[in-house]
Amino acid sequence: MESFKIQNLKKSFQINGSEYPVIRGLNLQGTSGEITVILGRSGCGKTTLLKVLCGLEKADFGTLVFPAKLRMVFQEPRLMPWLNTVQNINFGLPKELVDPARTAELVHIVGLQGFETVHPAELSGGMQHRAALARVLACEPEMMLLDEPFAALDYFTRATMQKELRRIHLETRMGGIFVTHNIDEAILLGDHICIMSGGVIAQEFKQDPSEGERNLLNSTSIALKQDILSGLESETL
Repeated sequence: MESFKIQNLKKSFQINGSEYPVIRGLNLQGTSGEITVILGRSGCGKTTLLKVLCGLEKADFGTLVFPAKLRMVFQEPRLMPWLNTVQNINFGLPKELVDPARTAELVHIVGLQGFETVHPAELSGGMQHRAALARVLACEPEMMLLDEPFAALDYFTRATMQKELRRIHLETRMGGIFVTHNIDEAILLGDHICIMSGGVIAQEFKQDPSEGERNLLNSTSIALKQDILSGLESETL
């Protein structure tokens, strides 16, 4: 598995003529085959970090070492309303790279069998997010960047999508950086959990990447949640 590294990353914005630093010398390294979760309060710079990593924003300073093929999963599915599920999955691929067998495999992986010819308006929110995830997987990235992709979903749909993403990760070993402000989501999905505060990675926690579906009610998860809560609280004092 390839590794990634972020070294002394800095990013500021100009607001009313003044420089406002968002990322202040951030350092992070990990493995592209694991899910690294960036956990922090709203406004701590999580989304800005992802935008810098995928090239939507330019860093002021720092070194980035990442696999060549990165793909972003946004908060909204961003499906094309005039295309059906299969067409949306293949959207953006060169025509010569569209493989019906591979598309059928992706439909199966994300659990959209029977909805191949359905348009986005006829899909539930969870199904739309499944299609968006399949579209990213169709590009065969080496690593995904996920910006709170389930934040707008209701509790039950969100829980289902968390389980599905964990399952897909275990099946494909497709890793990524997942941004969230939800501690339970971080524990369910993260092999490497990082608390972001003050524009830097303040604390890090590790989980066994080989374990299957995680249980929030077991003693290990409860203890980890307590440690994360303590870490978040200490960063606000």
